[in-house]
Amino acid sequence: MKQLFYTLVLVGASIVSGYTQVGAFDMKLEALSIPGLSGVQSFAVGKADGKWLIIGGRLDGLHKRQANQAFDVAGLNTNLTVVDPVSKQQWTAPLSVLPVGLQEQLSATNMEFHQTGDFLYIIGGYGYSNTAADHITYPNLTAVNVPNTINAIINNTSYVDEFRQITDQEFAVTGGQLKELYGTYYLIGGHRFDGRYNPMGNPSYVQTYTEAIRKFKITDDGTNLTVNHLAPIVDATNLHRRDYNVVPQVLGNGALGMTAFSGVFQVSMDLPFLNSVDIDTNGHAVNNSFTQYYNHYHCANVPIYDSVTDEMHTVFFGGMAQYYDDGGMLVQNDSVPFVKTIARVTRDASGDMAEYKMPIEMPDYFGSGSEFIWADNVNLIDGKILDLKSVTADTTLIGYIFGGIISTAPNIFWINDGSQSAASNEVFEVYLIKSSLGLDELNEQSVSSLQMQVYPNPNDGEFVIKYNLNYSGDVTITLFDMNGKILDREVFSNQAVGEQVFHKQIDGLLAGGTYLINIETNRENITQRIIVQRNGGRHHH
Repeated sequence: MKQLFYTLVLVGASIVSGYTQVGAFDMKLEALSIPGLSGVQSFAVGKADGKWLIIGGRLDGLHKRQANQAFDVAGLNTNLTVVDPVSKQQWTAPLSVLPVGLQEQLSATNMEFHQTGDFLYIIGGYGYSNTAADHITYPNLTAVNVPNTINAIINNTSYVDEFRQITDQEFAVTGGQLKELYGTYYLIGGHRFDGRYNPMGNPSYVQTYTEAIRKFKITDDGTNLTVNHLAPIVDATNLHRRDYNVVPQVLGNGALGMTAFSGVFQVSMDLPFLNSVDIDTNGHAVNNSFTQYYNHYHCANVPIYDSVTDEMHTVFFGGMAQYYDDGGMLVQNDSVPFVKTIARVTRDASGDMAEYKMPIEMPDYFGSGSEFIWADNVNLIDGKILDLKSVTADTTLIGYIFGGIISTAPNIFWINDGSQSAASNEVFEVYLIKSSLGLDELNEQSVSSLQMQVYPNPNDGEFVIKYNLNYSGDVTITLFDMNGKILDREVFSNQAVGEQVFHKQIDGLLAGGTYLINIETNRENITQRIIVQRNGGRHHH
């Protein structure tokens, strides 16, 4: 027993001491106060001349749990907002001067959007439609002339002619991502959600995941707006995801693409995806050799490419995640709580990916539904990815984080009546610090082939342990208490290559509390915390 306990301590310590020199930069956040700025989350944003145009999103926090209160009309954002982070000014103007179709879509939440030149293209979104007398996902593509709209709002002149809208059922999508690559637009993932959201699971809505990447071309001369749909990419397993991050990437040999990170929910279980999907002009490729444990829901993110080392870094700021770090030990909580984690995923020159916890955290349980907005005068590859080689100063302002949900606690889902979270009005300046040693904490499990998962977690003493074997051999699964005492141990001899699922019931053996599950093979050794609670449960966000 003493030897096994010593092994466990080393496992925990290895996560604490897993530092790396990879990625010689750090980040710093500084709060920026803009008087009169309203909070908003899950919005669309365009940028021109250093100013932002904020459209749509919700004015409240996490959707309420009580029946017929989620996504209420009072939380709709019915104004356009212009923000100047340099002069610290903001201006607002109403959507009500626009035609009804535009008013309704542009007050929605979780729209997909992308800016090309002066035009911000906005697709879909979910909200209450007076016209339909119901909550719907809007089947629209809207084009907005960003600089003209910003100038009109500041100067109090008409902006009605700066908005154009077309209707197309292929665009009835919310919670996906819209990106552009070499002139083609990619509407990635998401779902169509029609009817009133009901967290109690009553049949008050119809939900259909797109399970696809819908590709199309936009022809836009500033007056006429037309779309040419291309053949979609359909993958019912790996593209069945929403509310996640799709980030522009340099994928190898200088080729541009993008990567879909995490998202919810897996087809086989009510949990986030832990793998990633690379997308380029050739199609999509699922990366099951990498497991992302942090930052699972959509949050502000920054792509950074280092051409000297041929490394692609993506930094994620807070949000919600199934895992978080507690004193060097990875903690899994299947309620997918709000987290403070700032993490970096790095793809090295050989294409291998690993996840690192950065030494700074978000100031609060904050970041879900926030956006990162580039500062002026940063050198971007394809207008999307920071060129690290071009950053020469020790400390450089690269952009801003705005909005999102701020929560009073990690898990508020079962008690949420609207008072436990809010839409943040905070702005943070994001600085890149080049002289840092980059001593970020390697998440050992993100580079482990075991891909260990325990669910549900928290649980009532009955749970499933799932892991993957890339090699055959003996596997030992041990349950410890927090003092290192062995409570249960099973050895599986000569297990075959592939996914392994182990059902465990220890009801009556354990009191409520925190325990450790350890998986040991002849090559790897991974430990996670589990939480046993009576009358516990999980929440479908």
